[in-house]
Amino acid sequence: MGLDGVDLVMEIESEFHIEIPNKVAVKIQVVGEMHDYIVQALRLRGETPDEERVWERLTAVVVRELGVRPDRVTRSAEFVKDLGVD
Repeated sequence: MGLDGVDLVMEIESEFHIEIPNKVAVKIQVVGEMHDYIVQALRLRGETPDEERVWERLTAVVVRELGVRPDRVTRSAEFVKDLGVD
């Protein structure tokens, strides 16, 4: 995972107050997988996350960190291929 990917994961961790182990982060290829991981992590912490709100916050982080248009951030968008993460 390159610097963009590391920075993105760190910002996601900060936004949601979760930890994403490196061995997990490198396996997450698409935005939808990241969303699902965040929702699961919040549930394991005993929260009942609003999945739509999680999506909005995740999209905002991706847009801010990668400089992509919000319409490019879809559940099936690949971080490397579609969003330019190195």
